[in-house]
Amino acid sequence: MFILLMILVMGGSWFVQNRLKSKFRKYSQTPISSNLSGREIAEKMLADHGIYDVKVISVNGQLTDHYNPAKKTVNLSEVVYNDRNAAAAAVAAHEVGHAVQHARSYAWLTLRSKMVPAVSISSKWVTWVLILGILLASYSGSFLLLQIAVAMFAVTTLFSFITLPVEFDASNRALAWIEDKNMARPDELADSKDALKWAAMTYVVAALSSLVTLLYYASMLLGRD
Repeated sequence: MFILLMILVMGGSWFVQNRLKSKFRKYSQTPISSNLSGREIAEKMLADHGIYDVKVISVNGQLTDHYNPAKKTVNLSEVVYNDRNAAAAAVAAHEVGHAVQHARSYAWLTLRSKMVPAVSISSKWVTWVLILGILLASYSGSFLLLQIAVAMFAVTTLFSFITLPVEFDASNRALAWIEDKNMARPDELADSKDALKWAAMTYVVAALSSLVTLLYYASMLLGRD
């Protein structure tokens, strides 16, 4: 059953990733009526929210856009940073949405940030602890390390689910601002909304994948007898 679930989740992940890339290419061909670049969109949205201590910078790669709360930077991929289209506007505004969350102490983002140290440790060591736990259980009958590994994986799974409201809220803030400030016509706004929907779906699939994997390892532990 778990193998079937993993196949379904992996298939869903592949579909969503390809759909996202396809949508981004499509909406990258849709000029935005405000004729602002992604950088200009981001800077204007920051200013409109009274945020002046966050910098907008360009980073290498495709779909590498993110907000860094530690450095207070909105990091936009080169295409998003320079282009003037519905896709670039949506992504830029979404990342600023995270900066607005940070400035407003959005509860889910605050909780997510507090979990980062624990998640970093769990992500780094969980595979090794799991392997050692399985070996130890097989040869000595001790399930202590396996229990620790499952607990560590549970932390990363919880983190992936806490990420969901953070991402959806950032998109809602972005779209509300674009509409309120007339940055795009209704048809362009619809394109931006569709692009962000598929971006959010990548986080949904990742959370489900993490949950299925956690259930698999938990079943190993619960079925040890």
